[in-house]
Amino acid sequence: MRVITFGAHVLDVLAQPVDAIPEGQGATLVQHMRMSAAGPAGGTAITLAKLGVEVYTAGAIGDDEAADVLITALNRHGVVTDDLVRVDLPTSMSMLPIRSNGDRPAIHMPGANLAYPLDRAPLELFTGADHLHLGAPELLNPPELAPLLADVRDTGTTISADILADGDPGALAWLEPVLPHLDYLLPNDEQVRGLTGRTDLIDACRALIDTGVTCVAVTAGADGAHVVTADDAEHAPATPVTVVDTSGCGDAFSAGFIAARGHDLPLLESARVGCAVAGIVATGLGSDHGDFTWGSITGG
Repeated sequence: MRVITFGAHVLDVLAQPVDAIPEGQGATLVQHMRMSAAGPAGGTAITLAKLGVEVYTAGAIGDDEAADVLITALNRHGVVTDDLVRVDLPTSMSMLPIRSNGDRPAIHMPGANLAYPLDRAPLELFTGADHLHLGAPELLNPPELAPLLADVRDTGTTISADILADGDPGALAWLEPVLPHLDYLLPNDEQVRGLTGRTDLIDACRALIDTGVTCVAVTAGADGAHVVTADDAEHAPATPVTVVDTSGCGDAFSAGFIAARGHDLPLLESARVGCAVAGIVATGLGSDHGDFTWGSITGG
């Protein structure tokens, strides 16, 4: 299976545990500090590669040291980065002080992710893939992105998307041109409720189905994930784990779900695989945590 991840790439700088920020010029000591390639395109690419998928990634990075570190991290896992475009903005970064309970407040710089030149999108690469995963399509100018997705989907390439936006009805209006071109939308429960203004999660997913999305597979933290189509709604429970850091769990779910669909597993089983992968990532620091393979996750 060949998958292209396209969109937001972020270099995360994580420290753990950080339960309080020192006042003034005070200092605190932590047990762990590291950097990882992340973002709904970058982080998802790494997890897909661990699952044995042939992965290429496209997006915007800066012409800076952070970009070099990010590329090195992606390449280490076998992700092909030839289609990352350097732009005149710094590489996106996040500072993540991870709390003892796994919560992850974020200090984020969007940087280069706001400046991807769509006229340089590698259409031939996209149409030659089995699947295209959009990481934060809201940053890729949805009205201009939609015709490109129509061309990609016409060739038989399936398309999924995850979003970074917190979610509100205004964000839904901005995303709306892209939604009819998606086979799978892979958000979290807060985003779905925020986008639609509805409190019932399944009802909110159905509102997104009404915009043209074929399937919504929504993560819900410790409640696992729900897979909703026009005809059905199914629930995949979360894997019980001791949570260290929730960074990248949504991206890990996306990767597991996409890889499972590439193996022709049913929607519910694909969500179960996504939950299993996300559970492993949650047990360590960073969105790239965990040594696993497709076989170790599925037993096959």
